[in-house]
Amino acid sequence: MLSAIMNKAKKIVIKIGSNTLANEDGSINKEFLKKFSEQVNFLRDQGKEIVIVSSGARIAGVGTIGKWMRKGDIHYKQALCAIGQVELMDSYRKAFNKYDIHIGQMLLTREDLSDTNRTLNIRNTLFTLIDEGVIPIINENDTVSVAEIKIGDNDTLAALTANLWDADLLIMFSDIDGVYNKNPKEYKDAKFLEQITDIEELLKIIEIGKVNEFGTGGISTKIEAARKVNNYGIPMILTNGKKENILLSLLDGSIKATLFVSR
Repeated sequence: MLSAIMNKAKKIVIKIGSNTLANEDGSINKEFLKKFSEQVNFLRDQGKEIVIVSSGARIAGVGTIGKWMRKGDIHYKQALCAIGQVELMDSYRKAFNKYDIHIGQMLLTREDLSDTNRTLNIRNTLFTLIDEGVIPIINENDTVSVAEIKIGDNDTLAALTANLWDADLLIMFSDIDGVYNKNPKEYKDAKFLEQITDIEELLKIIEIGKVNEFGTGGISTKIEAARKVNNYGIPMILTNGKKENILLSLLDGSIKATLFVSR
């Protein structure tokens, strides 16, 4: 099923979280980006179009200047994002440059996606970049976002992007293989769920765990993202982004992941 959906999909949104992008010290995992860009280049050679929704600006800021990580003040957090966004995009640029692929950055807030004119402009820019062979890399504009205009997490942003673009598939990278009925890092008897067609039933049987210090989302935000895209008829795959050649493994069906699909 996963392989069939991957092979059929032409327009794919890939969401990469901080946990996937970061090394243990918070610096950007350049080796991950090197292998990721290689896989994306392969998918593009197969005629697929890719949009990336990427977290990681704040941890990249921490990794760049090595301070302020523990400061809770919003201004320090936004300053870290301003510093880290440069490092993050430069890392993507270098990774994709090997394949002569250009990237384009789009930073959004909730207001951008709730205003008709702004949304139309976003859509036009998105389509123009893709039509010209450029890979859009989308992130929340954390340097200016406050509670009133904040989307909240990039899982939600990825779902909104998939719907806006009318994507064929959303792939959500996580640090676990997919959805379990309870946290597999804590419970050895956790049961893996390969396919989910009823999110309301899912919420009755699973236990929601905690979010670590680097991420703003968790399994709950990923489930809600799945609900958003499934309502538009778009399937979502939740998988372990750190697995070797994860995109190619999904393509040939050699790895397990959780598929959210509407009935």
